[in-house]
Amino acid sequence: MPSLSCGYLSQYTHHHLVAFLLTFFSYVLLHASRKTFSNVKVSISAQWTPSPQNGSAPPYSPGETWEDNRLFSDEKQATLFLGALDSIFLFSYAVGLYLSGVIGDRVNLRYVLCFGLCGSAAVEFVFGTLTEWLKIYNVYFYCFLWVLNGLLQSAVWPCVVAVMGNWFGKTGRGFVFGLWSACASVGNILGAFLASSVLKYGYEYAFLVTSVVQFAGGVVVFFGLLTSPKEVGLSLESETGLSPVETDTDSHRPLMSDEEDEVEVYGRRYHSVQQPEEPLEEPPKAIGFCQAFCLPGVLPYSLAYACLKLVNYSFFFWLPFYLSNNFGWKEAEADRLSVWYDVGGIVGGTLQGLISDCMGKRAPVLAVSLALAMGALVGYSRSPNDQVINSALLATTGFFIGGPSNMISSAISADLGRQEALRGSQEALATVTGIVDGTGSIGAAGGQYLVSLIESRLGWTRVFYFFVVMTGGSILFITPLLIKELRAMWRDRHSVRHQL
Repeated sequence: MPSLSCGYLSQYTHHHLVAFLLTFFSYVLLHASRKTFSNVKVSISAQWTPSPQNGSAPPYSPGETWEDNRLFSDEKQATLFLGALDSIFLFSYAVGLYLSGVIGDRVNLRYVLCFGLCGSAAVEFVFGTLTEWLKIYNVYFYCFLWVLNGLLQSAVWPCVVAVMGNWFGKTGRGFVFGLWSACASVGNILGAFLASSVLKYGYEYAFLVTSVVQFAGGVVVFFGLLTSPKEVGLSLESETGLSPVETDTDSHRPLMSDEEDEVEVYGRRYHSVQQPEEPLEEPPKAIGFCQAFCLPGVLPYSLAYACLKLVNYSFFFWLPFYLSNNFGWKEAEADRLSVWYDVGGIVGGTLQGLISDCMGKRAPVLAVSLALAMGALVGYSRSPNDQVINSALLATTGFFIGGPSNMISSAISADLGRQEALRGSQEALATVTGIVDGTGSIGAAGGQYLVSLIESRLGWTRVFYFFVVMTGGSILFITPLLIKELRAMWRDRHSVRHQL
C-alpha cells in the first residue's frame, strides 16, 4: 500500500510549488473565462430577441438596437442557438485536443500553453465585447469565433497535465492531482463572481474582465513556467520522486585543469582527456496517436469520460440558466448559487484521489462515487424552491460527479501516460491526455444540444433522467477495469494471508 500522501509532500521543492501554482492558475483563468458564457446566457438571450422579451436587460440599452439587430424571434430559438454554440465549441475543442496532445509531446509545452491562453483570450474579447461595442450581430460570425475558441482552448489542458506529470511521480499522484484538478472548479467559482459583479453594466464587460485577466496570465506563464525538472538539474523517477540528474564522475571538473591525467608517449608527457564510458542517452521519442489510443485502459476510460463529461459540462453550461428559469431567481443570484456544485467537486476530487492512493486502485473509488451520483441526480431533480436546500443538494451532486470527472481527466490520465506498457518512452502524457479529454469532449458536445432539445420539448425533469442514464453508462465502461482491479486486490490480500 502506498505511503500517505502528506508524508510524500515533504520531498517537494519550491520548483514543484511554482509549477503547481502556474499550471493551476492557468486553467483557473481559462475556466473563469469559459464560465462567463454560461453565466450571461440570460442576458445574451435577451439581447438577441425582440424588446418584449427584454425585461432583464439594462435600462440604458437602446430599444431600437434590439429591434434592428435581433437574431431570433423568441427566447426558445435563442436558447437552442446557445445550446448549439456549446456543442460547436466542444466539438472543435475535442478535435483540437486530439491534435494539441500530439503537438504538446513534440513542441515546448510552455509555448503551446501560452499560445492557447493568449489566443483564446483575444477571441473571447472579440466574441463578447467587441461585437457588442460595434453592434455586430451575426450568427455565422459567432459560430466561427466559437470554433476558433475551442481549438485554442484545447491546447491548454494536455499541456498543464503533462507539466504536472513531469514534476510529480506516481506515489501520491491521486492526492496531488486531486487537489490540483480543483483548478477547473476554482475557475468556475472565480468566473461566476467576476461575471455577477460586472453584469449590471452589460454582459460585454464580463467578457472584457475575464479575457484581459486570462491574457495577462498567459504572459506570466510564458516567462515563469518550467516544464520539466530537468530544466533545473533534477530527474523524475516514476515511483520514488526526484533525484539529481546522473552525471559523469568528472563532470565537476573544468574543461582545462592541472589535475588532468598525464600519459607518457615516446618520452613526452601529454594530458589525456577521459571519454565517457557510455554515450549520452537520447531523449525519448514521442509515441504515435494510434499507439497511445491502444494503450491498456485508454479506450475504456475515454468512453467513460465521454458519458461523465456530458453530465459535468451540462451542469457547467446550463446550471445558472436552469436556476434562473426554473425557480425565477435573479441571474446574479443563480450565478453565485451555482458555485456550490464546484465546491462539491473540489472536495470530491481531493478526497477521492487520496482514498485511491491509499487503496492503490482508482476504478473502485470511481464506481462507488458514480453509483451514488445517480441517486444524487434524482434527489436534485426534485429540489424545492429553497436556496439553502438547493445549494446542499448541489454540493452533494458535485461531490459525486465532479470528483470522478477530475480524477479521470488528471490523475488517471497521468497514470495512463506513464504506464509500464510504454517501455521507457516518456513522451506520451500529453497525447494520452488529449485522447481522454478529447473523447470526453465529443460526448459533452453532443450532449449540450440534446439538453437544450430535451428541455424545450420535455422539460428539465427529463433532462435529469438523461443525466442518470449517462452516469450509468460511465460505470458500464469502467466495469472491466473495476473487475480487474478487484481481482488484483483479492490476490494481494490472499498472498499476504498465505505468507502470514
